[in-house]
Amino acid sequence: MRLVDHVIAGGTAGLSQGRRGAVMDPNNGCQQAEVVLGASDALERAVAAAKAAQPAWAATNPQRRARVMFAFKHLIETNMDDLALMLSQEHGKVIADAKGDIQRGLEVVEFVCGVPHLQKGEYTQGAGPGIDVFSMRQPIGIGAGITPFNFPAMIPLWMGAVALAVGNAFILKPSERNPSVPNRIAELWSEAGLPDGVFQVVHGDKEMVDAILDHPAIGAVSFVGSSDIANYVYQRGAAAGKRVQAMGGAKNHGIVMPDADLDQVVNDLCGAAFGSAGERCMALPVVVPVGEETAERLREKLVPAIHALKVGISTDPEAQYGPVVTAQHKASIERWIQTAVDEGSELVIDGRGYLLQGHEQGYFMGPTLLDHVRPDMSSYHNEIFGPVLQIVRACDFEEALALPSQHQYGNGVAIFTRNGHAAREFANRVHVGMVGINVPIPVPVAYHSFGGWKRSGYGDTDQYGLDGIRFWTRAKKVTARWPDGGSDGSNAFVIPTLG
Repeated sequence: MRLVDHVIAGGTAGLSQGRRGAVMDPNNGCQQAEVVLGASDALERAVAAAKAAQPAWAATNPQRRARVMFAFKHLIETNMDDLALMLSQEHGKVIADAKGDIQRGLEVVEFVCGVPHLQKGEYTQGAGPGIDVFSMRQPIGIGAGITPFNFPAMIPLWMGAVALAVGNAFILKPSERNPSVPNRIAELWSEAGLPDGVFQVVHGDKEMVDAILDHPAIGAVSFVGSSDIANYVYQRGAAAGKRVQAMGGAKNHGIVMPDADLDQVVNDLCGAAFGSAGERCMALPVVVPVGEETAERLREKLVPAIHALKVGISTDPEAQYGPVVTAQHKASIERWIQTAVDEGSELVIDGRGYLLQGHEQGYFMGPTLLDHVRPDMSSYHNEIFGPVLQIVRACDFEEALALPSQHQYGNGVAIFTRNGHAAREFANRVHVGMVGINVPIPVPVAYHSFGGWKRSGYGDTDQYGLDGIRFWTRAKKVTARWPDGGSDGSNAFVIPTLG
C-alpha cells in the first residue's frame, strides 16, 4: 500500500509510525493509499527546519526570490497533466475541473512573481526638518496553512506562494483525504530552487491542527474550511497570539431578474451549482427568481438542462462532474435532501440512488433540484456542499436582495439582469463579500483578493492579492535624522516635532 508521508527539510520525514488514515478513490470506493497522521513530534521537526532555513531565505533579495517563483510557475505548467490526474484520482473532480483548480492557484504564483514591486515600502523625504520617514514590509517568519479537501492544489498555492515570495517559511497541513498533490507541490518547490525547510508538508487531523495553532514559533495561520472549524481556528490561533485568517463556508445565491437572459442563466447555473459536484465554497446552490412568471420560465428551462447533465468518473472527458469525495459526505448530502423534503420543499429532480455502471461502489450522486424552498428551512440555512440546487422564489427586488444579505454566510452572490441600474444597486447594497454581475462564480483574479463576510470569513484580511502581501508581512516604520554636529551632544536625538 502506497504511503504518503510528511515532507520535512526537503525529504520524506520517516515518521511513519503511529496513526494512519485511508486515502480513497471516490470513483470506485477503494483504498489507494495511506497517509501518516502526525502530531507534535512531526511539527517540531518541521518548525526546527523552518527556523534554520527562513532567515537566509528572508535575506535573499526579492529579485532572486522572484526567480524561484518563475521557475516554480514553469514546473507547474510542465507537470499540469500529471498533477490534474493525481488530483482527480483522490478528489473525484473531472480532469477539466482539476486543471482549473491548478490554474487558479498558478495565477497567484504569477502574481507574486512581481514580489520586488509588491513588497516595497513607502518613503517620505523631509517629513520634518532633516527628518525622513520610511516603511518596510518584513516577513512574519514562519507561517502555516491549513487547507481543505475540495481544492488540494489551488488553496495551498494561494497561501504558500504569497507567504514564500515575501520571505517566510511555510508549513502546509493539507486535508488528509487527498494528500498527494500537496506533496508533489513540495517536490516542485524544491526543484524550482527553494531551499530545504522553507516549504514543508505535515499531514494529520485535528491533533496536528491544534499543534499548529498552539506552537509559539508559528506567527501566522491561514485556513480554509467549514465555518465552525474556521471560527475555532480563528479563536484558538488568536488566543495564542497569532495572526489568523480563516475562511469558512457559504450559501451563495443567484438572483434572476425578470429581464435576464434565461438561456444563459440556465447554462451558468448548471456549471455553478453542479460543477465539481457542488463541492466548492463558490458554488451557486441557491437560485432566486424574482416574480412567479420568472420562476416558472426558469424552472421550465432548468429541468431538461439538469436531466441532460452527465455524471461520470473523473477521467471521462464527457462528464460534467464526478463523484463526491467520501461515502460519508455522500450520505450527508442525501440526508440534507430528505430534510428539505420533510421541511416542505418540492423535490423536482432526485439525485439520490445514482449508480454508475461499472462503478457501483463509487460515491456518485445525480443532480438534485428542489423548488419552493423557504428561508426558514434548515436545508436553506445550512451549507449542503453537494450537487443540489434550491429554488427560493422572491416577490420583488427588495425581497431578493434581503435573502443573501440576511443569510448567515456572506461569501459570494450573483445577479443576472440586463438592467444596469438594478445591477449597480444590488452590488452596492448586498451584504456579501464577492459579487458577480452576470458572472455565476465571482472569484476575483489574482491581483485582487478573495474573501467573504459574516460566517464565511474570520479575520481582517483576505486571501492573495495585496491583502495576502499584507497578511504575510509586518510593516516596520522608521523615522530617521542624520545630524551633522560634533561630539558636544548639541545634536543628540530627541523626539522630533514635525512642522
